[in-house]
Amino acid sequence: MIQLAYLIPLFPLVGFLILALFGRKIGNPRAGWLATLMVFASFIVTMIVFAQVAGQPAGGRLHVENWFTWLSFGSVSIDAGIQIDPLSLTMASFVTGISSLIHLYSIGYMEHDEGFSKFFVYLNLFVFSMLMLVLGENLLITFLGWEGVGVCSYFLISFWFTRDSAATAGKKAMIYNRVGDAGFLVALFLLIERTHSLTYTVIFSRLSTLSKGDLIAISLLLFVGAAGKSAQLPFFPWLADAMEGPTPVSALIHAATMVTAGVYLMCRVNPILHLAPDAGHVIAWIGVATAFIAATIGCAQTDIKKVLAYSTVSQLGYMFLAVGCGAYDAAIFLMLTHAFYKALLFLGSGSVIHAMDDEQDIKKMGALRKVMPLTSLTFFVGWLSIAGVPPFSGFWAKGDVLSNAWVVSPALWVVAAFTAILTAYYMGRQYLLVFLGDRRWSSDGESALHPHDATWKMSAPLIVLAIFAAFGGLLNLPFGSHVNFLETWLNPVVGHSLLRNTDSALQLWIFGIADAVFAVVGALIAVSLWRDAVNRPRLEPRFLTMAWFIDASIDRLVARPSIALAALSSTVIESEVLDGAVNGVAGAFKVSSSRLRRMQTGYVRTYALMIVVGLVLIVSYFLIRSGL
Repeated sequence: MIQLAYLIPLFPLVGFLILALFGRKIGNPRAGWLATLMVFASFIVTMIVFAQVAGQPAGGRLHVENWFTWLSFGSVSIDAGIQIDPLSLTMASFVTGISSLIHLYSIGYMEHDEGFSKFFVYLNLFVFSMLMLVLGENLLITFLGWEGVGVCSYFLISFWFTRDSAATAGKKAMIYNRVGDAGFLVALFLLIERTHSLTYTVIFSRLSTLSKGDLIAISLLLFVGAAGKSAQLPFFPWLADAMEGPTPVSALIHAATMVTAGVYLMCRVNPILHLAPDAGHVIAWIGVATAFIAATIGCAQTDIKKVLAYSTVSQLGYMFLAVGCGAYDAAIFLMLTHAFYKALLFLGSGSVIHAMDDEQDIKKMGALRKVMPLTSLTFFVGWLSIAGVPPFSGFWAKGDVLSNAWVVSPALWVVAAFTAILTAYYMGRQYLLVFLGDRRWSSDGESALHPHDATWKMSAPLIVLAIFAAFGGLLNLPFGSHVNFLETWLNPVVGHSLLRNTDSALQLWIFGIADAVFAVVGALIAVSLWRDAVNRPRLEPRFLTMAWFIDASIDRLVARPSIALAALSSTVIESEVLDGAVNGVAGAFKVSSSRLRRMQTGYVRTYALMIVVGLVLIVSYFLIRSGL
């Protein structure tokens, strides 16, 4: 059955090709159903291969399938193929599973859109690219998928490109990610130069030949790429603007693809990071700083999707905190549970936006619980999960990250713990303003709204995701080897690099109680402040609504000088210097040729005289040289 693994990326690719060629003829909704079935078929194959690999001993869970030699130069040979192991199968499982639900949801959400079939073309290509990223047996295949999800994100974020804001957001995402990708590329070049390979197994076997400086440089360069893709400081502004795309796109990018790619890459190269602890400290601090800053920004946003966008940035910061600490299993655990509750929250917000006639301002909502009970209930589950209220999944996953952070540095734990309180607070604020309180929308007159829960195609994914968000913590309970399934499963890939957390049972209970207190305190603060209020200017200062002015600062320090330099290059350097030099050479030849042209009289006697004069001069020169 393992030999069927090639079908995992093949199904979405076939779906993309069919829809790209015949999507309009297939039409709405059949194009959506075809795309959904292709991704679901990929999920089924993933589960079959997963079961087959899980039935093998821990030491025999690595399977590499090479299809052909892609590149060969000098002593370097790079194959096209996939690598099946616990990490790649874990990623493929939630990518295909969550994506299947998002595809199903999209059939209902996009049913009236003119670009219905085109939308699913991009979705299938997105899933294929992400699967190649996580299944690639070498860094070049990973980079191929890496660039694929980047291109697809551009297509989908700017899907409604007739809106200037959407077109700009797509370009912004592309530019930010290309900056990060420069670091990834330099790391690839350095690895080829030092190890003569990009194959994961070969690179890891040759790490002993690399100096400490090489290991740190490679680690940090790869992290630059990961920070760009996973929206860490200072790259995260693109992710907030990515909300211009259709809501299912936001769910797909934030929960199952794209932004999780950076965390996956760092976990995949864990043997390199293990030998470069200094780089790990940098990653941990950038991660926790990103988590804190994004959480504070989320406390003041009024766009329902931007609250969730900054929440994603913050949660990704937690994952990089875990990676920097060497707790790779904790990072993957949080990535999994985050996929459940963040997909749930985004799809829930999409149901709200759909019901509110595309209104996204949470200050213009309120009292939706009565008219949208299913959406309200599932969103409530998402809030408790991301807040870390026990026994919901986020409690176990985030607690795992926090306990490991304490082992490395209590300072990291303090910042992360305060961020956990903020998380429960800003998500509580959002829930209260959207679903509770007074109604701030009209049900009468020309602008009347009649919000209600969506059709089953949009509601069914919410129910499934709510179940996993509530009980996903069962994947890795901290009560011994008989219940920490995920850690045991990932051990062959990350076990030799893993941070050894030797907390006693008492310490684990203390950390667990503290985590629960953080979640409850944050939620209670939200309830006390926003239960009967809509506007609290002191809690929503411009500094936070403008996201710490980070985007504005980048615009002022980078974008505007670049535009000025481009203008200078166009008006001065190009026109005056470059064109001037070219035109000057041409002018010089024109002047000299016009003067030489006067010598062309057309009279033979003149030419004969010039020849004679020339001969006389030449003979005279040689006579003088000879001393005669």
